[in-house]
Amino acid sequence: MTNLILSVLMLAGAALLAGGIYVLRKGINRKQGWLMLVAAAVMFANVAIWSIPVPENNLPVASQPDD
Repeated sequence: MTNLILSVLMLAGAALLAGGIYVLRKGINRKQGWLMLVAAAVMFANVAIWSIPVPENNLPVASQPDD
């Protein structure tokens, strides 16, 4: 399920990036174009953070095996 969510975030980020560049180049609404670029950057940063591997000794409490 996580892979699906990360994929959708990447597609949405790419769409926001393309739309932001389009809006900026057309000069329609520059503030909206910059906000779209910032939102795309936030989405890409979220995907990067969630994609970083976690060391096995740093797992959440619920994931650790019982002794």
